[in-house]
Amino acid sequence: MDGTPAGLVPVLRTPRLLLRGFREDDLDALAAMQADPEVMRHLGVGESAGRPRGRIESWQHMAQFMGQWALRGCGLWAVEHEGRFVGRVGILHPEGWPGPELAYALAREAWGQGLAVEAARAALEWADAHLVGRRLFSLIRPENEASRRVARSLGGMCTGRVLVMGVEAERWEYARLM
Repeated sequence: MDGTPAGLVPVLRTPRLLLRGFREDDLDALAAMQADPEVMRHLGVGESAGRPRGRIESWQHMAQFMGQWALRGCGLWAVEHEGRFVGRVGILHPEGWPGPELAYALAREAWGQGLAVEAARAALEWADAHLVGRRLFSLIRPENEASRRVARSLGGMCTGRVLVMGVEAERWEYARLM
C-alpha cells in the first residue's frame, strides 16, 4: 500500500523510467543498494561517509526523503526500471545543506545503461520548472568519475571544491534550462 498523501510527490516518466515517491515496499531494495560497499563508497557525509548502510538507516533515509517533500516542496524520487526499484534521484536539501543538490544513486546492476543521466535529467527539468530562482548543484567526490560523467552529460560545470560536513567534494553547478 502506498501511504504517500495524494499529490505530495509528483510522478515523472521518462522513456525507460518511472520516478515516484518512496513506498514501504521499497525498503528491501533500497537496503540492498545501500548495503553494497561499491555503491556507497562515494556517498554520505560525516561519520557515515563512504560506508554501507543497514536496514534501519535505509528506513530512516526513506523517511527523510519523503519528509523533505512535505517540508521543502522537493525531494528524492524512487527510480523504477522495468517495474523494479533501481535507485534514487532528486533534489536533496536537508537542514544544514549548502542549498538544493541534484543527487543520484543507482544500484550496481543499473550502472552503465544511461539510467542515471535519464533520471537526473528528469529531476533537473522538474526542478527548473518548480524551483524558480534556485540554482542546483551536485556535490561529487573528486575520485567519483562516474558521477562526474553524469554531471557533465547534464551540462554541469565544476566550480571548485567545498568541504561539507567534513567531506571534501567538487561543486558541479547546472545552468537553468528555461
